[in-house]
Amino acid sequence: MIRGVLLVLGCVVLLLPAVSGQTVQWASSVVGFSSEGRGEAYTQQYRANQILGKPNRLPQVGDNVCAWSPLYPDGPNEEWITVRFAETIPIHQIAIFQSGNPGAISQVLIIDGSGREIPVYKMGPSAQIAESGQTPILRIAPTDPVITANTVKLVISPNRIKGPNQIDAIGISSDPQPIDIAINVSKDAPKDLVKENIGSQVNSRGQEVAPVISPDGKTLYFTRGQHERNTGDPKSQDVWYSTLQPNGEWGNAINIGPPINTTADNAVSGMSPDGRTIYLINVYKPDGSVTYGLSKSTLGKNGWSFPVECVIANNHNLHRNAYTEYAIVPDGKTMILSVQRRNSLGNKDLYVSFLQPNQTWSEPLSMGPVLNTAEYEGAPFVASDSRTLYFTSAGRPEYGNGDIFVSRRLDDSWTNWSEPENLGPVINTPEWDGYFTIPATGDYAYLSSIQNSMGGEDIFRLKLYPAIKPDPVAIVSGQVIDGVTKKPVAAEVFSTIAPENKENSRVNYDPETGDFKLLLAMSSSYNLTAKREGYFPSTELVDLSKDKRFKEIRKNLILTPIKAGQRVVLRDVLFEQSKAILLTGSTAELDRVVQMLKEYPTMEIQVDGHTDNQGIWDLNMKLSQDRVRVVKEYLLAQGIPDLRIQTKAWGPSKPIASNETEEKRRLNRRVEFTILKM
Repeated sequence: MIRGVLLVLGCVVLLLPAVSGQTVQWASSVVGFSSEGRGEAYTQQYRANQILGKPNRLPQVGDNVCAWSPLYPDGPNEEWITVRFAETIPIHQIAIFQSGNPGAISQVLIIDGSGREIPVYKMGPSAQIAESGQTPILRIAPTDPVITANTVKLVISPNRIKGPNQIDAIGISSDPQPIDIAINVSKDAPKDLVKENIGSQVNSRGQEVAPVISPDGKTLYFTRGQHERNTGDPKSQDVWYSTLQPNGEWGNAINIGPPINTTADNAVSGMSPDGRTIYLINVYKPDGSVTYGLSKSTLGKNGWSFPVECVIANNHNLHRNAYTEYAIVPDGKTMILSVQRRNSLGNKDLYVSFLQPNQTWSEPLSMGPVLNTAEYEGAPFVASDSRTLYFTSAGRPEYGNGDIFVSRRLDDSWTNWSEPENLGPVINTPEWDGYFTIPATGDYAYLSSIQNSMGGEDIFRLKLYPAIKPDPVAIVSGQVIDGVTKKPVAAEVFSTIAPENKENSRVNYDPETGDFKLLLAMSSSYNLTAKREGYFPSTELVDLSKDKRFKEIRKNLILTPIKAGQRVVLRDVLFEQSKAILLTGSTAELDRVVQMLKEYPTMEIQVDGHTDNQGIWDLNMKLSQDRVRVVKEYLLAQGIPDLRIQTKAWGPSKPIASNETEEKRRLNRRVEFTILKM
């Protein structure tokens, strides 16, 4: 006798939020199974473990690699799977989410703590049909007595329904309200959100995909296919670009030309914060051919350089078309890849690689099951905050054949992420959507989509709303200037997070190609440093600790030549108010003095201490004396001989600014050194 009744609610699947307060458990482990399907080599497609967790594909039905499927479709023998849930509860409801060819479930049994198999559902002869047509969700409401358990067994009769029978997920609840699922959509999308085609200056009857917007938002690179002005075969793909015009419209697209474009397929995968380095699919050979991999090209006064390979350890892609999608994180030290490898869950997973000290990249590391599914994950893009990831997935409840999702990095491991959120039905269409890209301002996003296009895929733009925006950043730009000649000089510019001085980003400044540009996240303070051989490094503090909105900052860095008689102000050697105690972070500047003295072993310096004119003269003289003594003691502790360091306390006698305001008095409170001998 069957102790329970079948409750099947309609055959129209509505993805609604779960009933308020309802607790749903999804299968957390597989106890056993009769057989499991096989998908692409090295993947977990159709395996028994695909039944675990929430449903992956509804409201779409049909073939689903993220579902359990028995090995033998249409077989004469029953197939079964037993799953366990994290907690033992009184089971008032079981919901079974079917994907491909639903309707073959013949029995459902609850297994209690003693191991008894208690039938709660059995399909009668009248339900035996030759073709699929059953509701994708089978809901079972066991009746009196309610069974308390944490294990459910599912039996399938494959010959009832033609084709592979697939089970996406099983949920149980102690609440009799029907279990429903919802697409995990980002909250608070505005009702007037519009996705606009950016126009015929960029889009054509051909194919425009993979947009990459420069961080300053002024140049849009993209890949164009099926166009008569492409290099070689018009069906191949070339890199094109468009620049933003004064009226806010995009200008006519221009083919970027050689050496970037070849007769093969070409595409930009990312760029540096200053927009002067682009990363490209393929490894470029001198004979004009290309091979699998990634390269980069830099912009000089004569145009783009010949692309140089980015060497990635054990870089390979087992996917049938071997096409890898890359994204370069704005920090320039991290790369995201969409590839299939031996430990992949699906046909393409997201992996991360890190830049090594020798300028090669580490072997790709899987970014984990929060992001990856047994389906496709690709088209990654990391926003300017180096924390917010946008990517396309076909392995989650969605609106089309691949939707754009957003997830946020939770720590520095790059494998711990928030649950991906679908960007919603205005951004995502019934077709494939992808290649999200956002400038540093975080105001608009660009993407590829085919709905409402001029032919093939086109590039669209939409205004971002708060729930899907990346964290705000600042663009810091400027020049590095010789303090004597007052002319720009090439230098290395890098930022470190204060006060721990952990390196954040680094660029090479070339005055012939424009300003340096760095992206800095809000809510922190940074030391911005310029370094060049023969000069003492220059450091400026950029305090963004209280900023919450995007901003642009202009900051020139002045380099002082290292030569006898030269005076250098140590702007970041700071003390507690009216004391000779160094503030945290001041030692970084002193360490640069130590490094200079070690590089020039015969150099001698004089450390000078200055105060403002506030307070008693004698006390100010004593304070400046104590402070230069503390600085000298620090240098001595780092191994610099005493004879190479002289000190002089000047008190308030040598101001470099008037003492009329606090801002000007701050300039007078300083430590500096003079090079006495080289």
